[in-house]
Amino acid sequence: MAQIFDPLPSNSSDRILCCYVNATSKIQIARITNVANWYFERVVFPGQRLMFEAVPDAQLEIHSGMMASAILSDRIPCDRLCIEENDPDPESD
Repeated sequence: MAQIFDPLPSNSSDRILCCYVNATSKIQIARITNVANWYFERVVFPGQRLMFEAVPDAQLEIHSGMMASAILSDRIPCDRLCIEENDPDPESD
């Protein structure tokens, strides 16, 4: 189960479960900055799997580098990291 420390703003109804894997040998910082009223930043160690909830239009920024410097190395749309389909509620018909 995903551990959520910084829940999405309460007005975010469309939530998706996402997974990112650090496939490098370096520590990375994963950050989402394009969602209003929400701050998400995590350290991701080499080989670590990061699971998190986001809105479909969020973008995960991956920063990597050495000691005191970090370089934006990738920007991934969170809908590409989605690990489950949002099934329509069968009782809503």
